[in-house]
Amino acid sequence: MMAFIPDIQAFPSMQLREKAQIMTASEIDRTLVHLAHEIVEKTHGLEGLALVGIRRRGVHLAERLARKIQQLCSLQIPVGTLDIQQYRDDLSPADTKPGVQPTQIPFPVVGRDVILVDDVLYTGRSSRAALDALFHHGRPRRVRLCTLIDRGHRELPIEASFIGKRIQTADEEIIEVKLQEVDNVEKVLVLEKVTPGTPS
Repeated sequence: MMAFIPDIQAFPSMQLREKAQIMTASEIDRTLVHLAHEIVEKTHGLEGLALVGIRRRGVHLAERLARKIQQLCSLQIPVGTLDIQQYRDDLSPADTKPGVQPTQIPFPVVGRDVILVDDVLYTGRSSRAALDALFHHGRPRRVRLCTLIDRGHRELPIEASFIGKRIQTADEEIIEVKLQEVDNVEKVLVLEKVTPGTPS
């Protein structure tokens, strides 16, 4: 029997249950190592590189990637944080007020080679909002997107340059990335929405 999992933050009035686990902690780490190698291989001039994590879990993934790149190249890559709530076009005005955190980018954006880092790429609307938020700080030389999971179902013409894992999903399914820094556990799950009265 599968246990019900409430996702209070994203779906306060919805019941969810675990359908499958698609990544373990060790698989997440190996994927980040692979992504770090790919970023290094496809970036000419690492001195101009910066990583910007999309709050919340994208921030921790960006910090981990920066550490792994430093281990590979002995070069410290600056990391920034973007809160995109006020830039999203798929939330009601009431949704954008609570929980908005300050954006923290402790380096000049202008002329930088910036990689936006997120946990899941889905419709592309979060990525579009992140671009708007980033360009509010100046015009980078180049912007690329790195995502741990690409689940498809794009609504905007946005694609990632660096993808950890592609997952085929149905619209009614939800990908949930859990990281130690936020959730005290490390894994990636596929969840499904549960209609009241549906047997578990």
